[in-house]
Formats: sequence, structure tokens, C-alpha cells
Amino acid sequence: MARTLAVHESHDIDMKSDDVFARTLPVPLTTIFSQWYGPIPPVAEVREQQGQWGTPGQTRVVVFKGTGAMKETLTSVDPPRSFAYTITGITGPLGLLVGKAEGEWFFTPFGCTNEETQVTWQWTIHAASALTAPLLPLLGAVWRGYARQALKSLETELRHR
Repeated sequence: MARTLAVHESHDIDMKSDDVFARTLPVPLTTIFSQWYGPIPPVAEVREQQGQWGTPGQTRVVVFKGTGAMKETLTSVDPPRSFAYTITGITGPLGLLVGKAEGEWFFTPFGCTNEETQVTWQWTIHAASALTAPLLPLLGAVWRGYARQALKSLETELRHR
């Protein structure tokens, strides 16, 4: 059984990709991840972030409502196309299933005049152990729903900023 699983979700936003990228990277995580999705809790707070999020090498601790946290490290920023990060040090229930994850957001212009953007959020999930690897497909299905919800919240936030 594979110990990694790649999942992704996309959402179209009626805004230019330059604007969507520039406004997504610094958006507060507590805004777009503010709701439960099945067993995945909302983000309660972000700790240990120095300055505005946007420089490779930056780290922060994402704390979930109830229990659990994870360390996020920004690994690349390629305006206005993409940014990527790694997640390690996962605690709480999610940490029992996931050892680490790599995430990446892509911003692809489309439409007759490139006035719209397809935002794709992708994760590569690494199982915490061989015992939890068989649960990755179930976690992936839940994550896709969580991502759909977050991408819709992102669009709402971008329209109101």
C-alpha cells in the first residue's frame, strides 16, 4: 500500500490571477479555514509568524480549534503563478494519520482576456506509518471537501477585501 497520496481541488474566481495571487498569500488562515469540515477542525490561531506571510523559509505554527497544531514552512513563492509549503510536526488527531504534507497553490489565468483565475490547491499527504497508510484514501476524500469549502471561503474573502 502506498504511503503517500496526492489530492487537489480547483475553483474558478472571476478576478485577474495577479490580484488573486497577491491577495491570497497574506490572507489570514482563520478567515478561510473558519469552519469545521467533518473531522477537520477550523484554524483557531496562527503563532510564531514573523511579518507578512510571503518569503520562502518563513515558518509559522497553525493551531486548530480544540486540539492539534502543525508547523508550516513556506518553501517557494513564484508570483503570480504559485506558492508552496511543507507541513510537519502535526499533533492532535490529524497527526495520528499524517506524518507530513507538501502543499501548493496554483493560479492559472483563463477566459478570453485572462480576466478569470483557476485556483488549484494540492496536497501530497505522507502517512504517519504503514498502519495508517490504508486510511489515506478516506482522508483524501475528506480533504477534497475541506478544500472546496476553503476555496469558496477564499473567493468570498477576496470579493470583500
